[in-house]
Amino acid sequence: MGQPTKPLTNSPPVKKSLFPHVKIEHLVAGFSGGVASTLILHPLDLLKIRFAVNDGRNAIPNYAGLGNAVTTIFRQEGIKGLYKGVTPNVWGSGSAWGFYFLFYNSIKAWIQGDNTKKPLGPALHMTAAAEAGILTLMITNPVWVVKTRLCLQFDKPIDPTKSYSGMWDAFRKIYGAEGVRGLYKGFVPGMFGVSHGALQFMTYEEMKTFYNEYRRLPIDAKLETSEYIVFAAFSKLIAAGLTYPYQVIRARLQDQHREYRGTWHCITQTWRYEGAGGFYKGLSPYLLHVLPNICLVLLIYEKFTNT
Repeated sequence: MGQPTKPLTNSPPVKKSLFPHVKIEHLVAGFSGGVASTLILHPLDLLKIRFAVNDGRNAIPNYAGLGNAVTTIFRQEGIKGLYKGVTPNVWGSGSAWGFYFLFYNSIKAWIQGDNTKKPLGPALHMTAAAEAGILTLMITNPVWVVKTRLCLQFDKPIDPTKSYSGMWDAFRKIYGAEGVRGLYKGFVPGMFGVSHGALQFMTYEEMKTFYNEYRRLPIDAKLETSEYIVFAAFSKLIAAGLTYPYQVIRARLQDQHREYRGTWHCITQTWRYEGAGGFYKGLSPYLLHVLPNICLVLLIYEKFTNT
């Protein structure tokens, strides 16, 4: 009789991920896109903030237009003046886009049951985008406060607690003088701003879905570079046109040169002294900044995750 055969050994059990829908490449892709676009376009972001907070009643310099603003800042503050706040902006944009794409795609994958060919429709796209926006804002709001204050540091304030030598010094002084509340100034209008991202991503995703269905391809089929850029720009224009005023209110609440009693007080003061136009100050540099910004971010993200 032959030797008895050994029972087949069982293969080791496959370990299941604790978070099966979370993919770190989405975080890396979003972070890379946010950092690259910010390094290129930061001066336009700085101009948007300075125009947005200028209500004619505070210490913000008055500029006759974009060209005058650039030459004035360069003459008075040098080339460094156009890059004030760039460090927290790089960290903020990188982490914001990274976390946003991580949360958004994780939530979307959970809704789809990991079936990327399953269409969600506008309502579920907006839900995923809104939830991702809220989670991201909770993490990144302190960075945006620091960025805004550094961008508005064009003079030497009398109060030494409002004079910042850099990002970490600003974090330390804001927390020391104003506590956690100071680092979360502008959070309420920022919550309204979640609708901006929700509208933008709903429009972007629906356009991609419609276009691929028109081509009779799976909804997750790759697009050409020019197609990603067109869809990104169009979705941003729609979202910006509908939600821009919240950015003005948030920037003013975070400005160290003025004090408001809260979001509603800031809104009423803006309306009283500037009318409807006050809520759209800084729109031109904002559009010049965000259109190439969103195109770069989404293009880098799509190319990174579709390889």
